[in-house]
Amino acid sequence: MSEGDSIGESVHGKPSLLYRFFTRLGQVYQSWLDKSTPYTAVRWLMTLGLSALYMIRVYILQGWYIVTYALGIYHLNLFIAFLSPKVDPSLLEDSDEGPSLPTKQNEEFRPFIRRLPEFKFWHSATKGIVVAMVCTFFEAFNVPVFWPILVMYFIMLFCITMKRQIKHMLKYRYIPFTHGKRKYKGKEETGKPFSS
Repeated sequence: MSEGDSIGESVHGKPSLLYRFFTRLGQVYQSWLDKSTPYTAVRWLMTLGLSALYMIRVYILQGWYIVTYALGIYHLNLFIAFLSPKVDPSLLEDSDEGPSLPTKQNEEFRPFIRRLPEFKFWHSATKGIVVAMVCTFFEAFNVPVFWPILVMYFIMLFCITMKRQIKHMLKYRYIPFTHGKRKYKGKEETGKPFSS
């Protein structure tokens, strides 16, 4: 390999200014993501605020309905992945390899592991809203459509998809939402010392 053939390197062997700029930008972005990880409610409130800004923009401009429809389908896809288990129990029904969800009372408890974790769900949803917002600045994405048909089609698609997901959850007995480990009450102490 000759000088300057490596990605991001200039002729003199040092990283180019552009490469260093984007590397530093990526590091700052990742740093902000890492700092925001524990603040779940704040992250989701910011995303809802960004979503409200997007909806207001679309309402005021009276266009870009196809972009909004695509954003809705993308968010529905993310939500289904968020509700789904990492290992689909229907695929493990016939085979005994790998972990499975408990189906009987006396089986060992295994926590629900999502196919799409909450942080990645939030990050992807927020990036989708930002991309949709950027699309509203370009007239090429303003495809004329009759928006009530898109709304009806989205509602129908949402209902059918959620019905299928809920049936799957009931069939394989899993609940994708938990609020921590259960705390059990022990037996009351009688005050008598244990005799050996």
